[in-house]
Amino acid sequence: MLKLPHTKSCFVCGLNNPLGLKLDFETDGQIVRARFVPRPEHVGFKETMHGGLISTVLDEAMVWVIGVRTKRFSYCAELNVRFVQPARPNEELKPVPSCAAHAVKLTRAQPENTCRLKETRWRIF
Repeated sequence: MLKLPHTKSCFVCGLNNPLGLKLDFETDGQIVRARFVPRPEHVGFKETMHGGLISTVLDEAMVWVIGVRTKRFSYCAELNVRFVQPARPNEELKPVPSCAAHAVKLTRAQPENTCRLKETRWRIF
């Protein structure tokens, strides 16, 4: 697996952002993966990770998989998240993004991406 680059100030992957999540994304040229362990300060309510932070991690993972598969930088234009069960602090999570096969071939890609957040015990969030 090849480590993907960091943007110094990025909230998700930036190593120089003191408030950031500091995720390391890696790829094999097709898939993108990372590991994330939410900290207690990421809690929104009663030992439940804040949904905005979950959405942020999913957004970053999906943008990276588009970049890896299409060799183009992209931004998220729309994000819909369905929260199935709560994520807890100190439990390792893995964003698992995928890029629709037809989206890779489009020149003005409007990919239909999906991303699931899995706990290391493979429960899908």
